[in-house]
Amino acid sequence: MEMCFVSETLETLIRQAENYTSILFCNTYRNMALEAAASIQEFFADVGLYLFGADVNPEEFVNRFFDSLFPLVYNHLINPGVMDSSLEYSECIRMARRDIGPFGNIPQRVLGQMGRSLLPSRTFLQALNLGIEVINTTDHLHFTKECSRALLRMQYCPHCQGLALSKPCMGYCLNVLRGCLAHMAELNPHWHVYIRSLEELSDAMHGTYDIEHVLLNFHLLVNDAVMQAHLDGQKLAEQVNKICGRPNRIPTQSPRCSFDGSKEKHGMKISTRNGEETLANRRKEFINSLRLYRTFYGGLADELCANELAAGDGEPCWNGEDIVKRYFVWRGL
Repeated sequence: MEMCFVSETLETLIRQAENYTSILFCNTYRNMALEAAASIQEFFADVGLYLFGADVNPEEFVNRFFDSLFPLVYNHLINPGVMDSSLEYSECIRMARRDIGPFGNIPQRVLGQMGRSLLPSRTFLQALNLGIEVINTTDHLHFTKECSRALLRMQYCPHCQGLALSKPCMGYCLNVLRGCLAHMAELNPHWHVYIRSLEELSDAMHGTYDIEHVLLNFHLLVNDAVMQAHLDGQKLAEQVNKICGRPNRIPTQSPRCSFDGSKEKHGMKISTRNGEETLANRRKEFINSLRLYRTFYGGLADELCANELAAGDGEPCWNGEDIVKRYFVWRGL
């Protein structure tokens, strides 16, 4: 359930960040909003694919987004109202983006933040999946014949003497269960390391490089990038003219955003979430709950005997041969 919640929370977070970015264009750069929609959708689709384990490269999809953004900014803000109709000219502008650097250091900042936040989150999800696999493989116990006989004697031999309500003594139960579950106890140090690794991963996912902070503030960096290019428009136009030539000046009417980003349409409403529902808080709750099971595999025999199989303190119990009122409890290490 926790794994599902983390996945669903990340998916919601990605959708919300995508909405923030789309709303930025609809409210501030309406003339290019519809043309930018595909690039925005592709960018956040790549973010999701990377987080959930696909073979995509953050550097490539970050650069691809800003490459596709530059022709829009150039045509709508630097040369507003006139565009070259050829795809070749737009492609030339797109290819020139990395040489011209119209967005200053913003793409590098985005790439740095994405790299630092996406990788720990991706690794955290992969670690959760690994934990689920381990739990699933140990969900059904397979006992040896000797162990099955020992369990049978412990549980049902009293019945043969008409003592159906008697439970085994704690020490007897522990001896049998610890022998039967020795292979499970061997997992305990590895399980302990696994939980500690999750704790370390979780600790790394905070502050400026927390994925929630990075994704939900992505639109602000995009706005800074667009403003930077707008302010340097004259210089950028000269550089584009040198590389791509002067455009054919064809007056155009750009399609405008077809909805109001400030209102709830097309799933575009910006909503504030309760602080307790943040990914960081839910992750913290999950880690804290997992700590309670740090010794799960090593203490499984003790847990089963104490809570289900063995008689309680002071109760008559079956010691393997007879019913006794007092017994020795082996506490172990």
